[in-house]
Amino acid sequence: MRAAFLTGHGGNEVVTAGDRPDPVPGPGEVLVRVEAATVNRVDLYMRNSGAGITHSLPQIMGVDGAGTIISVPAGESGLQPGQRVTLYAGVTCGRCEFCRRGDRPLCLGARYLGEHRDGTFAGFVCLPAENVFPLPDMFSFAEGAALGITHLTAWRMITGKARMQPHETALIFGIGGGVALAALQLIQAMGGRAIVTSRDPTKLDLAARFGALAGIDGGREDVVRRVMDLTGGRGVDVVIETIGEAVWPQALRALVRGGRLVTCGATSGSHPSADIQRLFIRQLQVFGSTLGSLAEFADLITFCERHDIRPVIDRVYALDDIHAALDRHDSGANTGKVVIAPHNQATAHSRACCEKV
Repeated sequence: MRAAFLTGHGGNEVVTAGDRPDPVPGPGEVLVRVEAATVNRVDLYMRNSGAGITHSLPQIMGVDGAGTIISVPAGESGLQPGQRVTLYAGVTCGRCEFCRRGDRPLCLGARYLGEHRDGTFAGFVCLPAENVFPLPDMFSFAEGAALGITHLTAWRMITGKARMQPHETALIFGIGGGVALAALQLIQAMGGRAIVTSRDPTKLDLAARFGALAGIDGGREDVVRRVMDLTGGRGVDVVIETIGEAVWPQALRALVRGGRLVTCGATSGSHPSADIQRLFIRQLQVFGSTLGSLAEFADLITFCERHDIRPVIDRVYALDDIHAALDRHDSGANTGKVVIAPHNQATAHSRACCEKV
């Protein structure tokens, strides 16, 4: 099969689009033909160094995906060949204390697609049956792929960590990225309000079309002052943050007393000022969050189907255009998800994002 895989660490020179052996399902595993997968920050991290993540080379990239079932294990009744599905990225041990209580993102032995095992930038992938979820017909394969990382991550941040309520207001940093846009969509559907930031006016315009209460130009405006103006000097109840060090001081100062900050990224650096006095005097809460559980993924799919929430797709690339796709994501120019279509042989990045990929 054709796949995009790592042969080393560095830049795009270590990323190859070529032939790899077809995967062979193990006991209890489903074989899926991958129709779409999306580029995530971890793909760039794995390319650049992969430091701290146990893996071996060559390594097929890609952590999320959607496609069509080719085969199912004997005795499997909930899935069938030909079925459209989306994938849960983490293969967990099922035995540690965290798995037993249903919090699989904390599993001590978790192995993730595109990190610890071959991923989804490939024609086919194998996963345990519990990792394979039926994909409602309303979603394209590209949209279905995006649910598995960005929307699931945002869902856990909002509902599992911050436990945001419909009457509350959130501040979302860096709108335009996958998790930030997903958070805006989910908060709006829940009846909450969202203020967003970006240095790109086109991304702020998009957020306005999705119902954002207000957009703040982080390069030209004082974010905290604008938040206070918009909230009558009160501050926001929740901050959704994926950037890290560069925005951390603003994030804490924008919160109301007793407010909650949820973070899932550190693209600008991982060593911000803790501002401990503000934390304890204002009794702020800070949550780290990664991915979501199997139950949360099922809940997310149902919620998105009921509320007609579709992930925003930026551009679709053929597998042979993997370098361009990685560059697009790395540049930050994308609005929404950059998609890889493994079985598309034509140059695809000029295609309209609404096509049923």
